[in-house]
Amino acid sequence: MDINEMIPVPKTISPAKHAMLDYGVAATFLSMGFRFKGRNNAAAALAFINGGMVLGMSMATDYPGGVWKKISFQTHGVLDMVQALAGFGPLLFGFAGSGDAKPFYAQAASEVGVIASTDWDGMERTGAVA
Repeated sequence: MDINEMIPVPKTISPAKHAMLDYGVAATFLSMGFRFKGRNNAAAALAFINGGMVLGMSMATDYPGGVWKKISFQTHGVLDMVQALAGFGPLLFGFAGSGDAKPFYAQAASEVGVIASTDWDGMERTGAVA
């Protein structure tokens, strides 16, 4: 099944908008890492891991804003689904019951909305990919 057909909602997020959101998410996670460092090192580690993953994946994606363009936008979408599982990170890292887990839960919920609303075929539709 095509990733665009998985969740039937209007596809209002273009590849360029998605890239902007990705870099914003990476910056947010990295900032959270510094905020939690020394106070909740498990939350800091999870934030740095997520921030690094989103940043690296964004830089490697073949979309506007991608640097190396090694992975397709559709593959990026599948990896976004994996990244949305970060909502389970606080449980795995042992801080699920603390207030520090809330931003991870919120971002995971937001990620589901972004995945559902992104036009994963947008690069082909605009002729940006051969």
